[in-house]
Amino acid sequence: MLGNKKSKKKEAKERIEKLKKLINYHRYLYHVLDRQEISDAALDSLKKELYDLEKQYPEFITIDSPTQRVGGKPLDKFVKINHKIRQWSFDDAFSEQEIKDFDSRIKRVLTKVKPLLNKGLTFGKLDYVCELKIDGFKIVLTYEKGFLKTAVTRGDGLIGEDVTQNIKTIESIPLKLHKNIDIIIEGEIWLSKKDFESINEKRRKKGEALFANPRNVAAGSIRQLDPKITTSRKLDSFIYDLSWLGHLVSKWTLSVPDTQLEELKFLQKCGFKVNKHYKLCNGIEEVIEFWKEWEKKKDKLPYGVDGIVVKVNQRKLQEILGYTGKSPRFAIAFKFAAKQAITIVENIQVQVGRTGALTPVVHLKPVVIAGSVVSRATLHNEDEVKRLGLKIGDTVIIQKAGDVIPDVIEVLKDLRTGKEKEFRMPEKCPMCDTKIIKEKNSPIAKCPNPKCESRHRRSLYYFISKNALNIEGFGPKIIDALLDNGLIQDAADIFDLKEGDIVPLERFGEKSAENIIKAIADKKEISLERFIIALGILHVGERTAQELADKFGSLDNIKKADLDNLRSIKDIGEIVAKSVYDWLRDRHNQEFLNKLLARIKIKKGGIKKVGTKLKGLKFVLTGSLDAISRDQAKEKIRLLGGEAVESVSSKTDYVVVGKDPGSKYDKAKKLGVKILNEKEFLGIIEHVKHRVFDM
Repeated sequence: MLGNKKSKKKEAKERIEKLKKLINYHRYLYHVLDRQEISDAALDSLKKELYDLEKQYPEFITIDSPTQRVGGKPLDKFVKINHKIRQWSFDDAFSEQEIKDFDSRIKRVLTKVKPLLNKGLTFGKLDYVCELKIDGFKIVLTYEKGFLKTAVTRGDGLIGEDVTQNIKTIESIPLKLHKNIDIIIEGEIWLSKKDFESINEKRRKKGEALFANPRNVAAGSIRQLDPKITTSRKLDSFIYDLSWLGHLVSKWTLSVPDTQLEELKFLQKCGFKVNKHYKLCNGIEEVIEFWKEWEKKKDKLPYGVDGIVVKVNQRKLQEILGYTGKSPRFAIAFKFAAKQAITIVENIQVQVGRTGALTPVVHLKPVVIAGSVVSRATLHNEDEVKRLGLKIGDTVIIQKAGDVIPDVIEVLKDLRTGKEKEFRMPEKCPMCDTKIIKEKNSPIAKCPNPKCESRHRRSLYYFISKNALNIEGFGPKIIDALLDNGLIQDAADIFDLKEGDIVPLERFGEKSAENIIKAIADKKEISLERFIIALGILHVGERTAQELADKFGSLDNIKKADLDNLRSIKDIGEIVAKSVYDWLRDRHNQEFLNKLLARIKIKKGGIKKVGTKLKGLKFVLTGSLDAISRDQAKEKIRLLGGEAVESVSSKTDYVVVGKDPGSKYDKAKKLGVKILNEKEFLGIIEHVKHRVFDM
């Protein structure tokens, strides 16, 4: 019996070691290399087996076990630790001239010490390595014999706080390296934009204050005394600097890679996650081109980036250049145009949308942000005004994401003078004087008058928009001009316009009038899906319009459908069904439909599937396709029995990638979803004829 116990114990130890090795292998694939060889469920099963075995044989638990990533009681406080290698911060450059000045300074210093360098070394062009500057929280990791010993915050550069317990919860940080070495490295902890939005959405539902940005969440998560809270935040990492290697006092040794480029590759070989978007640039002009390139592309990344870091590539030159009192001379942060700015709220006015929803619009003292002058910002509803504590006259921080109108993210209450005024949502619609209503359990105030001028105007904007009829060259300003000059009363009147109606309008000539009339004529025959979208029925978007067209095939059939028929459609619930049913039975809407149908023709709708080749498969499209449009691609998927969906998840079967793909591509790689290029996708759907899909 005793021998049997020893045998079982030995088998358990061997099994534990194999499980640890296998789990760490798949952790490295998924969290570092963005690859996946087994499902999440299979990996969870391996972790569960390891946990159960270690529970039964606790003497075999080691510090590098995957089970040790989450654990430990909440700390009373963080312990202070002296950094073995001083931590520096970068100087900043904000313009092309400033980065050129940085290049010139380096060359001046190196010219003075040229006799100390190898003969023949010239400084016409220096090699720089450019890396993306991640908007996260700096961490310093120390490994002894390949095992993670400590994780310390930057602090004041000399002393930081021990946050090892929390850092262990981050799957992309290895608990044991691929190499059994003593090493100190530096990196950035970050939170994805998607997880940031998810966290804020949960806080919004609970009525809690929202976080300002992902960096603050990352920093706050690392400094949580309870590691379980850190675990729930789904943090990630990028490692970028080797501070010290081996039992050596100086980092400038032959044991350290000779260049910054080699260093990044060395860190990858050790098992760290290194951001893949780095580049060796020959001369400062190439650095500027890299900066410009990522200025345009940065918003497509799943994480925040606020610039690039530029480092002299050669280690020997880095050592000669050395440091100032607070920063390295051989490196600099080349920042992108500011996405945040401080300004003053001059007024808050209410805008009435096409559904009647009232939106507070903040009128700001004009300020330059991200290279453009901003004078307005949006607030979603009155509750957001209250949450921010916003008053007219307040000094605020505004933030711009992409090219959209900025948001107010914080009120600087310490700068108040006492002259600020409270904002209150009006009790009546500012456009038509109708009493405002507020639905139960909803923060949105609405104007219920379907004939409200503002609602009507915005419904026309939507009718011609890209998502609806997509009339080329026809935008809101043209709609405003036509309404203000009495040339149209509703959307149907657009199809009665003549060139002579448009030419007299300000800023329109004969050629532009001719182009607009031609664009309108091109939309006199429209698909049922597009027609339904253009009507602007509450809760009805592209997906619902497609489902209605596929199910009923014609507008007449949709009009005849009762609530039970509408509810029977996949993904259409009670609220959407009632919205469609009520809209089609409104007398005013019926009159408008009759007028509109006298001017345009609806193509036969619905999809008659031509096969089941893609039955049960979900596809996501991202980026632009060359051979066919995105709409045509979606239709071909549906013709073959598949489903075209908008978001990537573990249930997605394929992601089709065109030119300039967005964050869906990155998420697909992380989840291990099969990725198809356009050629591969066309090979799957070949021989399927699509209907003439109206764009």
